[in-house]
Amino acid sequence: MKDRILSVDIFRGATIVLMILVNTPGTWSAVYAPFLHAKWHGYTPTDLVFPFFLFIVGTSIVFAYKNKVADSNTYKKITIRTLKLIGLGLFLGAFTLSFPFFKDFADIRFPGVLQRIGVVFFFASILFLNFNWKTLVGIAIFFLIGYWVLMTTIPVEGVESTLDRAPNNLANWLDVKVFGTHNYKADYDPEGLLSTIPSIVSSLLGIFTGLILTSKQEKKTRILIGVGGAMLIIGHVWDIFFPINKALWTSSFVLVTAGWANLVLALIYYLTDVKGIQFGSIFRYAGANAIVVYFLSSFISKIMGMIKVGDTSLHGWLFNTVYVHDFMSMQLSSLLYGLTVVTFYCLLAYILYQRRLFFKV
Repeated sequence: MKDRILSVDIFRGATIVLMILVNTPGTWSAVYAPFLHAKWHGYTPTDLVFPFFLFIVGTSIVFAYKNKVADSNTYKKITIRTLKLIGLGLFLGAFTLSFPFFKDFADIRFPGVLQRIGVVFFFASILFLNFNWKTLVGIAIFFLIGYWVLMTTIPVEGVESTLDRAPNNLANWLDVKVFGTHNYKADYDPEGLLSTIPSIVSSLLGIFTGLILTSKQEKKTRILIGVGGAMLIIGHVWDIFFPINKALWTSSFVLVTAGWANLVLALIYYLTDVKGIQFGSIFRYAGANAIVVYFLSSFISKIMGMIKVGDTSLHGWLFNTVYVHDFMSMQLSSLLYGLTVVTFYCLLAYILYQRRLFFKV
């Protein structure tokens, strides 16, 4: 595409690489703090990764659909892509090495990362095709404030609502009611039903950034920095009343993560698209097959965790045999394992890119 913006591809690829890195340490018992999620309220660098991807999904929607007509053919393509994403996510959740290679229905976790990406992509695309940016701003504000009101004022079975991990947390209560034991944890799911509403806004905020990048505005870098800074300030102020929380995908979390996304993208945009500095090509390669690379990393990691080697798994055996040494801390060994995994998938992405193999999901 002639109007393709390099920084968007680099941002997408870097986000996928980080997703793989934080998901595949050598051992979860020894991980440096920045590579772990916040225990509940607050955020770490790792908590930025998934919202960054939903954000860039929104930005990419602008490039993909800005000249599309909102007709049955376009809706069909959006729906098919949505179902593919959800299907891949359900496959990951249901797969097992035991014949017939799928878990019993009662043991399948239905929410998930790919499922959320699919749902968010569907609604963000439909909204983008049917409303102008001013209406989308109104919808985003309505969703964020509405979610805040729901989570903080609606009693749960006669008990005052809370934002803690408790039975009277509205989002947690709804997930338990709908999915029962099909949750990530017994009392909450980070990709649950109610929190999908504000996660759609993460993508809408990415759409606004896409509109800025494709506009005829001058000084786009300054605009992105200004927008990102404003979101950070508003998000942190809102944190006082509605705490930043990834598991609940709170409204303050949406604004803070989108704020950081704009600032990071502004920096990459300035260096690559404005100044013409060549860097980050490996991330561009990963971004070209982002979903496929992420799916393969998750699928292979799951298989390695299932294959038994002695009293541990193939993953555990490989980590303990190759990476654990007396002269290194366990945290460093764990990180080196993750970096090795990332290097493998970056090389795979490079090979696919060089052979012009692009898998559209």
